[in-house]
Amino acid sequence: MSKPLVVVTGKGGVGKSTVAAALGMAAASRGLRTIVAEVSARDDVSRALATDAPAPGTTFVERDLGDGLHHISIDPESALEEYVRDQLPRGVSDLLTSSRMFAYLVAATPGLRELLTVGKVWELAQPDRRTPGAHPYDLVVLDAPATGHGVGVLTAPGTFADAARMGPVARQGGKIHAMLADPERTAIVAVSRAEEMPVNETLTLRDALADDPLRQRLAAVVVNGVLPNRFRGAELRALEAAPPSRAVRAARTEAARARAHRSQLARLRRSVGDVPVRTLPFVFGDAGDLDGAAVARLGEELVR
Repeated sequence: MSKPLVVVTGKGGVGKSTVAAALGMAAASRGLRTIVAEVSARDDVSRALATDAPAPGTTFVERDLGDGLHHISIDPESALEEYVRDQLPRGVSDLLTSSRMFAYLVAATPGLRELLTVGKVWELAQPDRRTPGAHPYDLVVLDAPATGHGVGVLTAPGTFADAARMGPVARQGGKIHAMLADPERTAIVAVSRAEEMPVNETLTLRDALADDPLRQRLAAVVVNGVLPNRFRGAELRALEAAPPSRAVRAARTEAARARAHRSQLARLRRSVGDVPVRTLPFVFGDAGDLDGAAVARLGEELVR
């Protein structure tokens, strides 16, 4: 939390949004002015943590959720309009953003949507922001896309800077890339589950970040939804010897799943070496629903 930007990514379905929201709440509770940024116009975190629904058409707005926590949902089209209006005179920017041909060009340019998205995230993390009337944040938490697309978002600025070589795109891409590649300014947190496929994808992410052009390393891995180890020693032997009632079968299944979780946790820790691995307990609730109180508890668990 001492860095201006924390990027949260991982395999789809492992709980990235939950962990991003938990980090944001934990940071805000410690007095840091914090914003959680979602991408692709998603609004899961805001719906979970806010008491009222956002007004229609206000997703690309820095919304105050209270107690020092803020939220924004970034879509590339709005990010482009903001960037063009900042860089060009008003008449020219209005003409460009209203041009259908310009919209087609943007949609057809590989990696441009990712560049625009991460460009807005970079702007949120600056002490001197270009958005008129905007205040700086102590911490920006990016709820990034799933692993493969997430790496594409992080590497887009460097790719564009290398391709352009000179001019405003090269300068802007170079500035953004310099921040994303700096471990003192950007922390990349991988979210996983204690299962074979998510662990494999976490290790793939680690290797992809170490390659050009980013050369970053994971700041931490958060393993979400870890089952408690309820049965040990004599209890396990008693379970195996007990007549197979419904309750006994459920307990055996629970014990086997908890054992499998610990096996995958051990494999992950061996593979990532000195990268810190944090675990979060399994929280019962409706699938896909984030509960503000539960997320706050998970945030405290992460940083305690």
